[in-house]
Amino acid sequence: MKIAYISTYPPRECGIATFNKNLMLAINANFPKRKTLLEGGFVVALNDSENLQEYEYPEDVKYVIRQNHQKDYIRAANYINTSAVDAVILEHEFGIYGGESGIYILPLINRLEKPLISILHTILKDPSYVQRIIIREIAEQSSKIVVMSKRAVEFLTTIYDIPVEKIQIIEHGVPDLEAPEENPVKTLTPFKNHRVMLTFGLISRNKGLETVVKALPKIVAKHPDVMYVILGNTHPGVVKHSGEEYRDHLKSLAAQLKVSQHLCFINKFVAEDELIDYLTAAEVYVTPYLNEAQITSGTLSYAVGAGAAVVSTPYWHATELLADDRGRLFDFKNSDALAETVNELLDDDALLNELKENAYEYGLHLRWPVIGSEFIRVAQEAAATHDFSDKILKNSIVDPEVLPKFSLAHVTRLTDDTGIVQHAKYGIPNLKEGYCVDDNARALIMALMAYQRNGSQEAYRLLPIYLSYIHYMQTEDGNFRNFLSFDRRYLDEVGTEDSFGRTIWALGHLISCAASNSYREFALELFHRSYPHFKALRYLRGMANTIIGISLYLQAYPTDDGMVQELKRMTQPLIDAYDNTRSDDWEWFEESMTYDNAILPLALLHSCEITGDEKAKKIALTTMAFLDKLTLSNGYLSPVGNDGWYHRGGKFPTFDQQAIETMAMVLMHFQAYQIFRKPQYIEKMFLSYKWFLGENTLRAPLYDHETKGCCDGLLPTGINRNQGAESTLAYLISHLTVLKAFELEYEYNKIEEHVKLC
Repeated sequence: MKIAYISTYPPRECGIATFNKNLMLAINANFPKRKTLLEGGFVVALNDSENLQEYEYPEDVKYVIRQNHQKDYIRAANYINTSAVDAVILEHEFGIYGGESGIYILPLINRLEKPLISILHTILKDPSYVQRIIIREIAEQSSKIVVMSKRAVEFLTTIYDIPVEKIQIIEHGVPDLEAPEENPVKTLTPFKNHRVMLTFGLISRNKGLETVVKALPKIVAKHPDVMYVILGNTHPGVVKHSGEEYRDHLKSLAAQLKVSQHLCFINKFVAEDELIDYLTAAEVYVTPYLNEAQITSGTLSYAVGAGAAVVSTPYWHATELLADDRGRLFDFKNSDALAETVNELLDDDALLNELKENAYEYGLHLRWPVIGSEFIRVAQEAAATHDFSDKILKNSIVDPEVLPKFSLAHVTRLTDDTGIVQHAKYGIPNLKEGYCVDDNARALIMALMAYQRNGSQEAYRLLPIYLSYIHYMQTEDGNFRNFLSFDRRYLDEVGTEDSFGRTIWALGHLISCAASNSYREFALELFHRSYPHFKALRYLRGMANTIIGISLYLQAYPTDDGMVQELKRMTQPLIDAYDNTRSDDWEWFEESMTYDNAILPLALLHSCEITGDEKAKKIALTTMAFLDKLTLSNGYLSPVGNDGWYHRGGKFPTFDQQAIETMAMVLMHFQAYQIFRKPQYIEKMFLSYKWFLGENTLRAPLYDHETKGCCDGLLPTGINRNQGAESTLAYLISHLTVLKAFELEYEYNKIEEHVKLC
């Protein structure tokens, strides 16, 4: 029995990493002839860094996944499939995988050809839509789901609708160690001549340690020899964002309460053989978590396994594990109740020892070798019953291997402290052309999408630059100028309707998915100031861009009835334009197809998603089909060229093809999929995107792998080698949309498989 483990792994400091290492050791302990962990399989490790060399992994780790690199997940699946393992164990925690709530793990498990056993470390009582989808999909792809408590089974069956027969309870393992006869920890200063209360584990605010500090005055008043020891480093994620602010807060609180001499931090990550010494040296072990939503606690399991006298708040795992007098419970944040409970135990040695004995006896069946044998049985059953032929596999509609690595290099080259420069000579910014609000609006959308995807700090730093530019270009009456010279002189009094609409789109996007409250409030102010100009719009594309912005705004503020009515009012001219122009051979809004054509059906798709207008939906689908027939019928995208446009009854112009046409096609088909859930739209979206990579009329790529920019268009003579903001942003927005679509692969592949079976 060889197993591949997908998990974080030491030396990364993470509870899941420690658990997985212990599980590997426990399983191998049941095969005494094995001399190394590698004989029993290997680890696919999750990195929280872009750097593959961030951690010095042992030889057990054979593949590393960078958390936010979607391609790494696909390659890991291929690596596992071509290996000699008999089964795969997945450690699941939402925060260790990339994408929204860790959705990047789904394409990996969807491609596995080996039986999968998934261990769920967190099961939420109130999951988001995406979180619920992820757990359900993991369950569907797994031979067994392993959880560590009865409450977890209840949640999975009632909240996630997972069949009970697919769920297996295997409790959290604990070290197979006994307390030493001479405990070296008892000679340490915090323990020597003290009765110690202990908490261990990575430190963060959700641990509720301040409750214990607040209880100390009443405990110390009766037992002046008490010392509260907090053992463990601050969580690396907390250090990255807040430093040691929480630890300093606890020290300050202790000083205010005059118990500083009774609080001690031991700031280190201890190995298990050392941890048993600390646990058995303490009189009382405390887990003061702040709320009930803790389905599993490894530190609690370790304390019980070591035979500690445990006092805890009544979170889900604690209520089960400490039942039958294996510990004591006190209410959340109730420092008085904690003090009373601890004093009662310290007053009565017989009661204290009884708790310890009960915990120790129960902990014997939690020892890691015992737990390992249970996992071996589950893995053997999964391997024996696994029939890969039952799993319908197909190549993904979206092939992540063809996507270049996402890079903001050219965007940052074009961006200064004013905004993004309009044009470039080849890959070099052309400062003579200055800036425009069109491009800064697109840049704001792109930066938001990049930040949403993986929390890119590079993208986050760009956001205030583009938002500031938009603010600078807004006039006193709420309209927007468009052009600004390099020396920051206004070059127009009022911009075009297109630039107005694109700015509203960007503001609506920011309002719907703000990176911070201050950004949302700023965007709301600009958005509402511009509102009086909505009624002045006369051209369809200006209206279409504005419609998209309003629709995005209404995703955040759906009860704004006035804005809903404005959306309906603005949608009507597009409907009227179609009704007045269409014929059996011309399903379009105007007598000519000009530029940014897909933006018109895209706007109707956004509008009908909010309003439910069936006529708008029908027109959107009809005009989409007409546009697809004209531009995708050759098996690649050939958008309407700018050289003369396409007039009813005229000749279709092949050149000049522009990147914004392609971006609109990508966005249109993805929006169609989000509404109608038909895989054909994902296929057309990806086909359109590949125009940038060379699947086009000239079979020439417009994306430049050297500069990370996008060329400005296809000419009859070849490629326009200039790489301005418009084309580069069109490419990046398209790229990010494709990555977003790939996150939904589990869904559209399943739909397509169902259609084939029917």
